[in-house]
Amino acid sequence: MLTPYECRCGRSHAPAAGRWRCDCGGLLDLPLAPARWPAATGVSSLWRYLDAGDVPWREVTLGEGGTPLVEEDGGLYLKMEFASPTGSFKDRGAVVLVALARALGAERLVADSSGNAGTAVAAYAARAGVPAQIFVPAGTSEKKLLQIRGHGAEVVVVEGSREDTAAAAIARVEETGAFYASHVYNPYFHEGTKTYSLEIFEQLGGVVPETLVLPAGNGTLVLGAHRGFAELRAAGVIDRVPRIVAVQAELCAPLAAAWSAGEKEPRAVRPGGTVAEGIAIAGPARGSRILESVADTGGVFVTVGEDEIAEAHAALAARGLWVEPTGAVSYAAVRRLRAEGSPLVAAGPVVAPLCGSGLKASL
Repeated sequence: MLTPYECRCGRSHAPAAGRWRCDCGGLLDLPLAPARWPAATGVSSLWRYLDAGDVPWREVTLGEGGTPLVEEDGGLYLKMEFASPTGSFKDRGAVVLVALARALGAERLVADSSGNAGTAVAAYAARAGVPAQIFVPAGTSEKKLLQIRGHGAEVVVVEGSREDTAAAAIARVEETGAFYASHVYNPYFHEGTKTYSLEIFEQLGGVVPETLVLPAGNGTLVLGAHRGFAELRAAGVIDRVPRIVAVQAELCAPLAAAWSAGEKEPRAVRPGGTVAEGIAIAGPARGSRILESVADTGGVFVTVGEDEIAEAHAALAARGLWVEPTGAVSYAAVRRLRAEGSPLVAAGPVVAPLCGSGLKASL
């Protein structure tokens, strides 16, 4: 049985192919429930952590999840999300969204993305046999566009900002009635990204990390990671959620600016030309929820500069790890905080993701 959506206005809605926001226009969420623990046996993908219900996940799975957790020095662990089937952590949420779309009888998918979510939705849509149309901003990595088109999806390039791209996708959804496979608006995406935390907990042998260092653009990994550990806490498996250090690029940091000012909504910013295109989100729709999630853990927001991202990217490559520039953001933050002697990363385990493959984009 699919869990109904909830809105802060008090309304609830049954999942439907055309439902992606509340009648009041607000964002939809899913109620927090105790984690399914221990994980199911006999399933090798991230679905071992999920109660699939009536969702036909076996028709779309590509074996996503189970990415390696590699120990570095000083209690730092790197989660190799670039080893996902399409090369980024977005596979975790995309497989859930596409399986949900199949369950709801959707005949066409529309998504908007700066690249990685679009490639993930395109791949799983191809797997499920559902046509997809992916809206991307001009300037998106050509390698990502090739991947989206290679999976058979139609690419629509939008001149303008990431927010303009989302607006164009929403207009197409409203015009056609397509299923909006949005990693921003559909909370079932977080059902996929929460497995990031559940895997870490299991891979560490039932140890809760001290700190998660996570990139923050639209916040799908921050929200999912927080949800995963919060569900373990609700199940009585753990007694605390690890501190989250959320990282933004200095040239596009609406959440970090709001955090510094003690505000509860992201600040309006004009994005600069950061190499971290995957988190260059000037107006994150779930900004208030991201700020709340980080606050719940006793965490903070930090920013990193372009030189720091480039240096972290080179340092990872020298360690045999080839990631896209956005994928180096969390590692850049760890390097900076360690150099400053910050207590945020002084005690381990500290876990940071390498979110996207370097075959998708480069400096």
